[in-house]
Amino acid sequence: MSTHVICLPGGVAPAAQRYSPLKSTLHRRAELHLKDHELYGGESAPADYSVEMELAAVDRFADSLGLERFHLLGYSGGGFLSLAFAGTRPQRLLSLALFEPAMIPGQRGPEEQAAMDYLNAQLDGLQGPAFMAAFVRAQLKPGVQPPPPPSQLTPGMEKRPAGIAAMMGAFLAYSFDRDLLRACEFPVYLGYGDLSHDYEAVQAAVLARLFADIRIQRFAGVHHFVPPEQIYTPIHAQALEDLWARASAAQLALQK
Repeated sequence: MSTHVICLPGGVAPAAQRYSPLKSTLHRRAELHLKDHELYGGESAPADYSVEMELAAVDRFADSLGLERFHLLGYSGGGFLSLAFAGTRPQRLLSLALFEPAMIPGQRGPEEQAAMDYLNAQLDGLQGPAFMAAFVRAQLKPGVQPPPPPSQLTPGMEKRPAGIAAMMGAFLAYSFDRDLLRACEFPVYLGYGDLSHDYEAVQAAVLARLFADIRIQRFAGVHHFVPPEQIYTPIHAQALEDLWARASAAQLALQK
Protein backbone atom coordinates (compact mmCIF):
# COMPACT_ATOMS: atom_id res chain seq x y z
CA MET A 1 0.00 0.00 0.00
CA SER A 2 1.63 3.26 -1.15
CA THR A 3 1.98 6.12 1.32
CA HIS A 4 0.68 9.31 -0.29
CA VAL A 5 1.32 12.55 1.58
CA ILE A 6 0.15 16.01 0.54
CA CYS A 7 2.58 18.62 1.88
CA LEU A 8 1.65 22.26 2.51
CA PRO A 9 4.44 24.80 3.16
CA GLY A 10 4.43 28.00 5.20
CA GLY A 11 4.03 31.49 3.87
CA VAL A 12 7.70 32.07 3.04
CA ALA A 13 9.57 29.19 1.38
CA PRO A 14 7.80 27.32 -1.45
CA ALA A 15 6.94 23.65 -0.96
CA ALA A 16 9.86 22.32 -3.03
CA GLN A 17 12.35 24.19 -0.85
CA ARG A 18 10.59 23.42 2.43
CA TYR A 19 10.29 19.68 1.87
CA SER A 20 13.38 18.87 -0.22
CA PRO A 21 15.34 17.49 2.78
CA LEU A 22 12.41 15.30 3.81
CA LYS A 23 12.07 13.90 0.29
CA SER A 24 15.78 13.06 0.28
CA THR A 25 15.62 11.38 3.69
CA LEU A 26 12.56 9.30 2.86
CA HIS A 27 14.10 8.22 -0.47
CA ARG A 28 10.82 7.17 -2.10
CA ARG A 29 9.51 5.30 0.95
CA ALA A 30 6.60 7.75 0.73
CA GLU A 31 5.15 9.71 -2.16
CA LEU A 32 5.28 13.39 -1.17
CA HIS A 33 2.93 15.54 -3.25
CA LEU A 34 3.95 19.19 -2.86
CA LYS A 35 1.16 21.78 -2.95
CA ASP A 36 2.00 25.49 -3.01
CA HIS A 37 -0.51 28.08 -1.85
CA GLU A 38 -3.08 29.65 -4.15
CA LEU A 39 -2.02 32.91 -2.49
CA TYR A 40 1.09 33.08 -4.67
CA GLY A 41 -0.46 31.92 -7.93
CA GLY A 42 -0.53 35.44 -9.40
CA GLU A 43 1.39 38.68 -9.18
CA SER A 44 -0.49 39.62 -6.00
CA ALA A 45 -2.86 37.99 -3.53
CA PRO A 46 -6.38 37.44 -4.92
CA ALA A 47 -8.78 40.16 -3.78
CA ASP A 48 -11.13 37.48 -2.45
CA TYR A 49 -8.37 35.40 -0.86
CA SER A 50 -9.65 33.12 1.91
CA VAL A 51 -8.91 29.95 3.82
CA GLU A 52 -11.70 28.16 1.98
CA MET A 53 -10.00 29.01 -1.32
CA GLU A 54 -6.92 27.12 -0.14
CA LEU A 55 -8.92 24.18 1.23
CA ALA A 56 -10.87 23.79 -1.99
CA ALA A 57 -7.57 23.83 -3.89
CA VAL A 58 -6.25 20.97 -1.73
CA ASP A 59 -9.41 19.02 -2.57
CA ARG A 60 -8.82 19.58 -6.28
CA PHE A 61 -5.15 18.71 -5.96
CA ALA A 62 -5.94 15.41 -4.22
CA ASP A 63 -8.61 14.61 -6.81
CA SER A 64 -6.13 15.27 -9.62
CA LEU A 65 -3.83 12.67 -8.05
CA GLY A 66 -6.65 10.15 -7.74
CA LEU A 67 -6.44 10.24 -3.94
CA GLU A 68 -9.67 9.71 -2.06
CA ARG A 69 -7.81 9.60 1.26
CA PHE A 70 -4.28 10.67 2.09
CA HIS A 71 -1.86 11.79 4.79
CA LEU A 72 -1.57 15.57 5.25
CA LEU A 73 1.59 17.39 6.35
CA GLY A 74 1.68 21.11 7.12
CA TYR A 75 4.31 23.62 8.25
CA SER A 76 3.49 27.06 9.71
CA GLY A 77 0.74 28.62 7.57
CA GLY A 78 0.34 25.25 5.92
CA GLY A 79 -0.20 23.86 9.41
CA PHE A 80 -3.14 26.20 9.99
CA LEU A 81 -4.64 25.15 6.65
CA SER A 82 -4.03 21.49 7.48
CA LEU A 83 -5.92 21.87 10.77
CA ALA A 84 -8.80 23.60 8.98
CA PHE A 85 -8.84 20.84 6.36
CA ALA A 86 -8.77 18.15 9.05
CA GLY A 87 -11.75 19.64 10.84
CA THR A 88 -13.89 20.26 7.77
CA ARG A 89 -12.90 17.23 5.67
CA PRO A 90 -11.90 14.51 8.15
CA GLN A 91 -13.15 11.76 5.86
CA ARG A 92 -10.29 12.49 3.45
CA LEU A 93 -7.44 12.12 5.94
CA LEU A 94 -5.54 9.06 7.10
CA SER A 95 -3.30 11.13 9.38
CA LEU A 96 -2.25 14.70 10.12
CA ALA A 97 1.31 15.88 10.78
CA LEU A 98 2.25 19.44 11.75
CA PHE A 99 5.31 21.50 12.52
CA GLU A 100 4.64 24.76 14.37
CA PRO A 101 1.31 25.73 12.82
CA ALA A 102 0.99 29.50 12.43
CA MET A 103 -2.06 29.37 14.68
CA ILE A 104 -4.95 27.06 15.49
CA PRO A 105 -8.29 27.78 13.79
CA GLY A 106 -11.17 28.74 16.03
CA GLN A 107 -11.72 30.81 19.15
CA ARG A 108 -8.41 31.50 20.87
CA GLY A 109 -7.76 31.24 24.58
CA PRO A 110 -6.17 34.13 26.54
CA GLU A 111 -2.57 32.95 26.05
CA GLU A 112 -3.09 32.41 22.33
CA GLN A 113 -4.71 35.83 21.95
CA ALA A 114 -1.92 37.54 23.86
CA ALA A 115 0.63 36.01 21.49
CA MET A 116 -1.36 37.13 18.45
CA ASP A 117 -1.69 40.66 19.84
CA TYR A 118 2.08 40.76 20.40
CA LEU A 119 2.80 39.62 16.83
CA ASN A 120 0.37 42.13 15.35
CA ALA A 121 1.91 44.94 17.41
CA GLN A 122 5.40 44.03 16.17
CA LEU A 123 4.27 44.08 12.52
CA ASP A 124 1.99 47.11 12.60
CA GLY A 125 2.85 49.58 9.86
CA LEU A 126 5.84 47.64 8.52
CA GLN A 127 6.42 46.57 4.93
CA GLY A 128 9.03 44.78 2.85
CA PRO A 129 12.31 43.77 4.54
CA ALA A 130 11.38 45.51 7.81
CA PHE A 131 8.17 43.43 7.97
CA MET A 132 10.05 40.19 7.35
CA ALA A 133 12.72 40.99 9.96
CA ALA A 134 10.09 41.76 12.62
CA PHE A 135 8.04 38.70 11.60
CA VAL A 136 11.06 36.46 12.22
CA ARG A 137 12.14 38.09 15.52
CA ALA A 138 8.64 37.89 17.00
CA GLN A 139 8.55 34.10 16.65
CA LEU A 140 11.82 33.37 18.47
CA LYS A 141 12.50 33.09 22.18
CA PRO A 142 14.13 36.20 23.68
CA GLY A 143 17.87 36.08 23.14
CA VAL A 144 17.75 33.70 20.17
CA GLN A 145 19.56 35.20 17.20
CA PRO A 146 17.50 35.35 14.01
CA PRO A 147 19.07 33.93 10.87
CA PRO A 148 20.79 36.49 8.62
CA PRO A 149 18.70 37.79 5.73
CA PRO A 150 19.42 36.12 2.39
CA SER A 151 22.16 37.74 0.32
CA GLN A 152 19.83 37.77 -2.67
CA LEU A 153 16.12 37.18 -3.06
CA THR A 154 14.83 33.97 -4.61
CA PRO A 155 12.43 34.80 -7.47
CA GLY A 156 8.97 35.42 -6.05
CA MET A 157 10.18 36.26 -2.53
CA GLU A 158 9.33 39.93 -3.04
CA LYS A 159 5.67 38.85 -2.76
CA ARG A 160 6.12 37.34 0.68
CA PRO A 161 5.56 40.31 3.04
CA ALA A 162 2.23 41.23 1.42
CA GLY A 163 1.36 37.55 1.05
CA ILE A 164 2.00 36.80 4.72
CA ALA A 165 -0.14 39.78 5.73
CA ALA A 166 -2.97 38.51 3.48
CA MET A 167 -2.61 35.01 4.89
CA MET A 168 -2.72 36.23 8.49
CA GLY A 169 -5.81 38.30 7.72
CA ALA A 170 -7.54 35.29 6.17
CA PHE A 171 -6.64 33.11 9.14
CA LEU A 172 -8.04 35.62 11.63
CA ALA A 173 -11.25 36.01 9.60
CA TYR A 174 -11.85 32.26 9.31
CA SER A 175 -14.79 30.92 11.34
CA PHE A 176 -14.13 27.47 12.80
CA ASP A 177 -15.49 25.29 15.59
CA ARG A 178 -12.67 23.53 17.44
CA ASP A 179 -15.05 20.73 18.40
CA LEU A 180 -14.54 19.52 14.82
CA LEU A 181 -10.98 18.61 15.79
CA ARG A 182 -12.17 16.73 18.87
CA ALA A 183 -14.22 14.50 16.55
CA CYS A 184 -11.21 13.51 14.40
CA GLU A 185 -10.29 9.84 14.74
CA PHE A 186 -7.05 9.71 12.72
CA PRO A 187 -3.64 9.93 14.45
CA VAL A 188 -1.89 13.30 14.69
CA TYR A 189 1.76 14.30 15.08
CA LEU A 190 3.03 17.73 16.17
CA GLY A 191 6.63 18.85 16.21
CA TYR A 192 8.04 22.16 17.49
CA GLY A 193 11.42 23.63 18.36
CA ASP A 194 12.60 24.61 21.83
CA LEU A 195 14.07 27.90 20.53
CA SER A 196 10.77 29.12 19.09
CA HIS A 197 8.58 31.53 21.03
CA ASP A 198 6.76 30.00 24.02
CA TYR A 199 3.58 30.37 21.96
CA GLU A 200 4.49 27.02 20.36
CA ALA A 201 4.31 25.25 23.72
CA VAL A 202 0.95 26.93 24.36
CA GLN A 203 -0.34 25.65 21.02
CA ALA A 204 0.98 22.17 21.76
CA ALA A 205 -1.02 22.11 25.00
CA VAL A 206 -4.16 23.27 23.16
CA LEU A 207 -3.82 20.61 20.47
CA ALA A 208 -3.19 17.94 23.11
CA ARG A 209 -6.61 18.75 24.54
CA LEU A 210 -8.32 18.76 21.14
CA PHE A 211 -7.05 15.54 19.55
CA ALA A 212 -7.69 12.14 21.09
CA ASP A 213 -4.68 10.53 19.39
CA ILE A 214 -1.71 12.90 19.18
CA ARG A 215 2.03 12.57 19.65
CA ILE A 216 3.97 15.76 20.44
CA GLN A 217 7.74 16.02 19.99
CA ARG A 218 9.96 18.97 20.95
CA PHE A 219 13.24 19.35 19.07
CA ALA A 220 16.29 20.78 20.83
CA GLY A 221 18.22 23.61 19.18
CA VAL A 222 15.49 24.25 16.60
CA HIS A 223 13.31 27.25 15.87
CA HIS A 224 10.78 28.20 13.22
CA PHE A 225 13.32 29.65 10.80
CA VAL A 226 16.24 27.23 10.86
CA PRO A 227 17.01 25.68 7.46
CA PRO A 228 14.60 22.89 6.44
CA GLU A 229 17.26 20.19 6.86
CA GLN A 230 17.49 21.09 10.57
CA ILE A 231 13.74 20.54 10.95
CA TYR A 232 13.16 17.48 8.79
CA THR A 233 16.03 15.44 10.20
CA PRO A 234 16.18 11.63 10.06
CA ILE A 235 14.67 11.53 13.57
CA HIS A 236 11.75 13.72 12.45
CA ALA A 237 11.34 11.68 9.27
CA GLN A 238 11.20 8.47 11.29
CA ALA A 239 8.47 9.92 13.51
CA LEU A 240 6.46 10.75 10.38
CA GLU A 241 6.97 7.28 8.94
CA ASP A 242 5.80 5.76 12.23
CA LEU A 243 2.67 7.94 12.08
CA TRP A 244 1.90 6.97 8.49
CA ALA A 245 2.49 3.27 9.15
CA ARG A 246 0.20 3.32 12.17
CA ALA A 247 -2.53 5.15 10.27
CA SER A 248 -2.27 2.84 7.27
CA ALA A 249 -2.39 -0.25 9.49
CA ALA A 250 -5.56 1.04 11.13
CA GLN A 251 -7.10 1.66 7.71
CA LEU A 252 -6.26 -1.87 6.54
CA ALA A 253 -7.78 -3.33 9.70
CA LEU A 254 -11.04 -1.51 9.00
CA GLN A 255 -11.14 -2.92 5.47
CA LYS A 256 -10.95 -6.55 6.64
